[in-house]
Amino acid sequence: MVKESITDVIPDADVAALGPDDAFRDALEMDSLDFLSFVQVLSERSGVRIEDADTPRLTTLSGSADFLVAHTQ
Repeated sequence: MVKESITDVIPDADVAALGPDDAFRDALEMDSLDFLSFVQVLSERSGVRIEDADTPRLTTLSGSADFLVAHTQ
């Protein structure tokens, strides 16, 4: 779900090359608007409400996955 949300925002992103702890902004050259769009898409796809204070946890695959697991149980 996380990788799909990224490719919704950045269609040519090489998400297969992302390591679990690679920062999206560095690895994908994601700017602030792209990141905010990713957060919105992830929220819509997952059905999890994401607050502004939660966004620092969503900067990597592992952080995003951990956040979603914690908020969907």
